[in-house]
Amino acid sequence: MDRMEQLQQMLNGNPKDCFLRHAMAMELQKIGQDVKAIQILEGLLEEDPSYVGSYYQLGKLLEKTGDEKKALLWYEKGMRQAKAAGEQRTYNELQSALDELAYE
Repeated sequence: MDRMEQLQQMLNGNPKDCFLRHAMAMELQKIGQDVKAIQILEGLLEEDPSYVGSYYQLGKLLEKTGDEKKALLWYEKGMRQAKAAGEQRTYNELQSALDELAYE
């Protein structure tokens, strides 16, 4: 059983698990299924906006697919959530990604 099959099996038993959903999105991204990965991350963050680790990955995927405006919005949302959660490292990573994209 490969990693994707393992993740899907675990998700079948716990479909709301943020860690598993994030991991599935990263696996999909690895095989070029960026649109599906974006859908998973957007759904995850809409249901649990406090899962701050996914904002950066979502933003980068959106940049990769050419949706820079949407990437900026997700970076900003992530920064607000990271700040509220006291996650300074995540906030800084999102700020750097936003600055890099906004000032290219």
